[in-house]
This record gives sequence, structure tokens and C-alpha cells, in this order.
Amino acid sequence: MKTLNKIFVAAALILALATGAWFLGRLSVVENEKSIAVPLVAENSLSSSSAVVTKVLDGDTVVVTGGDHVRLLGIDADESGYPCYDAARLRLEELVLGKSVQLEPDREDVDQYGRKLRYIFLDGSNINEMLVAQGLVVARFYPENQKYKTEITVAETAAMADKVGCKWNGQAQAAAVSPEAEKVADNKNYTWEKLIGTAIDPCETKNHIGQEVIVEGVVVDAYRSASNTVFLNFGKKYPDNCFVAVIFESDLPKFSDSPEKNYGNKTVRIKGKVAEYEGKPEIILKNELQIEAGE
Repeated sequence: MKTLNKIFVAAALILALATGAWFLGRLSVVENEKSIAVPLVAENSLSSSSAVVTKVLDGDTVVVTGGDHVRLLGIDADESGYPCYDAARLRLEELVLGKSVQLEPDREDVDQYGRKLRYIFLDGSNINEMLVAQGLVVARFYPENQKYKTEITVAETAAMADKVGCKWNGQAQAAAVSPEAEKVADNKNYTWEKLIGTAIDPCETKNHIGQEVIVEGVVVDAYRSASNTVFLNFGKKYPDNCFVAVIFESDLPKFSDSPEKNYGNKTVRIKGKVAEYEGKPEIILKNELQIEAGE
């Protein structure tokens, strides 16, 4: 009998130890799960503010009281010397200059130039969206700032369909046609050292989505955006370009000097996989091995 009692006590002790170990292990797992259950996107702590617009610099940048420069989000206006620069700037002056406006942020506070990134509202109307709807600027969004993407994109689609404003009534399109773009590589026989082989025309890339190709053509429009992204446009100037090569800010250190200056108005070859972004073919350039200027 004593032997049976000892066996029973030992079995009970082992069961209790096992149960305790399982409970502690499960508790540890739960605590670990709690520790890694963090939100993927931090809650936006930026808040809206009011200010008076004291100066309009161009179609997408203003100065407000206190001296802050404000870059309008979700849009892109022509730079000086391009067809719709004056039309967009003058209209923005009519709308907001000298007026108290509401500045609404998205996920980013400022860009690399120290400009505040905001949507501007006047009497409840989204001025950024209004400029797009009137065909004076184009919609442009980046992953970090997309709060009003649907509204602004719909406005642009309507403006394009109705041929509204400088961007879509034929004025900008006529001015965007480059004599160089009408020629095939300027009809010159270029020498290529890095990117040797058969190349396709930039406007043919739409038929090669998902394929790795070599593209040869003239960079008719090159610029650096507010997010420090470089765009090399082919065929015609943006937004009528048929193909674009994109260099993101994180990859710019892999390129010498300024790509937009080095390759602008030159015949180049580009190698990479063709992707599609918002209905337009593009190749992302990660380093200088993917691009070569003709000699």
C-alpha cells in the first residue's frame, strides 16, 4: 500500500510540473505575441493649421505667414519655361493669395527641401483637387501621401476626358512635341559599350510588360520631383510621355552627379524589366549599369 501511495504521489507531482511548464510556456508565447503586435503604420500625429498665403511661387508651391514654404500634395505643376507654368501659377494666386487657408497634412510633414507638405483648403474646398479639375496641373502621388488620391485622380480623369485647361486642351500637347522625339535616335549610329544588343523604341515598351529589354531613345523631358525622385521621360514631355525611367532617392548615390542633367536631351539606352504604373510603362533604374548615353 505504501508503495502504491508513493507511486500515486509521484505521478501527481509529475502531472503538476508538466501542467505548470505548459502554462508558463503558453504565457510566454502570449507575452511575445503582445510584444510584436505593433501597428504597421504609426498613427499620424500631424494636425491641420490655418495660415495666410503671402506669396505664390508656382502652380504647386506657396509661402504662408511665418515664412514657411508649402508644397501642395497630390499634384505636380509645370516648372518655369514649360507650357502650363504661368496658367497654374496665376490661377493659384487668384484662389489663395492673401487669404486665410487651412493646411491639412498627410503622413509626411516636410520634404527634403524643408517645405511643408500639405493639402490646402479654402472655405471647405480642396484647392489641390480644384487645380487638377481645371486642367492646370497633373495628379502625382507617392506611397507615403495618398489621403485624397481617389478624389484628385477622378478629377484628372474628368479633365482629360473633357479636354479642360492648359494640360488637356491641346496647348501643352503641342508644345510638348520635341523635334528630337520625332527622330529615331537622331538617325545617328551610336556606339554602345555596356548595353549591346537589339533595342526597342520607348513607345513599344507597352507591349513588353514584365519582360527585360533594352530601350533606346531620346530623353525629351527630365526632372527631379519634390520627393527627390528623378524621372526620365521618352516620346514626349510629361504627361504625354509614352515611357519613363525612374530613379528613386535611395538609389541616387549610385549615380554620378545629377541624372536629370547628365541624360536630359540625350539619346540613351536603358536596360531593365518593364513594369506598369498607373497605365504607363516604366523601368526602375537601380544603378548606372542600367543606363548608357550614346557616343
